[in-house]
Amino acid sequence: QVQLVESGGGLVQAGGSLRLSCTASGSGHTFSNYVMGWYRQAPGKGREFVGRIYWSGENTAYAESVKGRFTISRDNTKNTVYLQMNSLKPEDTAVYYCAASSSWIGTPNYWGQGTQVTVSS
Repeated sequence: QVQLVESGGGLVQAGGSLRLSCTASGSGHTFSNYVMGWYRQAPGKGREFVGRIYWSGENTAYAESVKGRFTISRDNTKNTVYLQMNSLKPEDTAVYYCAASSSWIGTPNYWGQGTQVTVSS
């Protein structure tokens, strides 16, 4: 079992920035073997994909709604993945979830508990 713990959420004004972190743990698992992703769920809406990063960190993919504003990075020595969010908008308000996947495409195998991001106008 892989445990994922997110941190860094909070309240920020529109146009501001936040950086989310997600640290993985779990015996018998190698963090660098997983594709790491970020998803979010706004009130009354379904969970949506935000972005993902390949094992090596060289390949990334983003939802169109965040492209150019959000950046995913990872530090495999710290078992941590980051989501740098700039130019935040009120519509970015959501619970943000970290996820670990054994493949580039497909449903993640493991999920974190989520961290709340609220952007005020």
